[in-house]
This record gives sequence, C-alpha cells and structure tokens, in this order.
Amino acid sequence: MAIGDSFTEGLGDPDPDGDGFRGWADLFAHRAADFWPDLAYANLAIRGRLFDRIVDEQVVPAIKQSPALVSFAAGANDALRPGFNATRLSTRAHEVVRLFKASGAEVVLFTCADATAHIPGMKVLRKRFIATNDAYRRVAARHKAILIDLWKDEAFVDARLWSEDRLHLNSHGHRRVAVNVCEALGVEPDQEWLEPLPSLVKVRREMNGAAWAGKHLAPWVKRRLTGKSSGDSVEPKRPKLLQVK
Repeated sequence: MAIGDSFTEGLGDPDPDGDGFRGWADLFAHRAADFWPDLAYANLAIRGRLFDRIVDEQVVPAIKQSPALVSFAAGANDALRPGFNATRLSTRAHEVVRLFKASGAEVVLFTCADATAHIPGMKVLRKRFIATNDAYRRVAARHKAILIDLWKDEAFVDARLWSEDRLHLNSHGHRRVAVNVCEALGVEPDQEWLEPLPSLVKVRREMNGAAWAGKHLAPWVKRRLTGKSSGDSVEPKRPKLLQVK
C-alpha cells in the first residue's frame, strides 16, 4: 500500500498510457513484481493533502487490507504553510507507524528531497524541511522502519529531476526515487532508470524565472492565502488492490 500526497501519487510523471500519473510507487511496484510473485498493490495518495487528512482518509483503509508493506510520506505540504509544528507532526507520525507495525506491516518512510536550491525564497523554509526530516529519522529509528533518506541524495540538487513548477519531481526524479526504494528493499532497479539525463540548458529554459513565477508561483501563493489545495476536489480513493503481474 502506498499512501501520501502528490509525491506518492506521482504528480509530474504522466502515465505513458495517458491515464493520470505514474510516479515512483507505480514504478517500484511493477519492478518488484518481477521479483515478488503474486504482488498486489494499491496507491491511495492524493495531491495537496496535509498530514492530518492523509492520516484520517488513508491509514485505516490501508490497514484493513492487511498489507505486508506500506509506504508513508506526508508532511511536506504542512511545512509550506503557516503554523507548521514539527513536534506535532513527529508525534502523529509515531502513532501512524506504531499502528502499521502493530498490524504486521513493514513500513517505508521518506525524508523530503531538497527542492530549495532552485526555488526563489525556499531557503526561508529550509529549516522546516530539515525539522520534518529529522522527525522522520527519529520515527524510523524508534520503530525500526525503513527510511529512504532523499535529503541526503545529492542527485536531487540537479534541476533535471524536477518538473517545470520546481516543486514536484518529473519523470526522471520519480525514477531516482524508485531506484532508492529498490535499493533499500533489495530489488534490482530497472537499468532504464539510470540512463543519462537530458540537456541542462533545455531544463533551465523551461524553468525560466519570469515564466515560472506567472505560471506556477502566483497560483501557488493564491492557494496558500485562500487555504485551498490542488487536490480539494479529489475524493478519497477506495483501496483497490491490483495484481501487478
């Protein structure tokens, strides 16, 4: 089971079949199916969700499926909003992982990848991301969960792993996450995920400051000021286990 927000939903990595998004979780599930017979998989993640709503909508439905493995990634959207409290997030994260562990599931946690290098003004929020990451490191250590420490993966400093909006990973970025997950879980990554990246010149042109501010920054600021999210109109997903192979 994969639960969380846009990071796990796969935003920025369009499905080649033209049906929504794919993302690292789908990539990993299909790759793992080559090594784990009869693998079944469901992704409940929804873009824009804050930590509390992810817990309220996704944790119990996931546990009811009696999963052997759960990925949980939440809190990055909270860190971008006023009133963020890393201590409270840490307390709730402990509760969530304890519940999953008690159900018999292995749990995979993540630190946030470093998006601050190429987003103007994000250095102000850097301390919040560091606090969130430190919280997940403590939770993982306490509950013996598997931690995918993306913050320490210097590859994510490369703009070529990020979407035009600079906040979400692109297809290359999701592949990089999938590589990290595969390595942590003992699954051989797909060699295509390790292919050379596109020209940095092209990426910089697509992420031009003025064009980016008008197309992505302004709408994002407006949503923050009005308390809205890109996923407000998306209903919670019902767990639908898919037989991957």
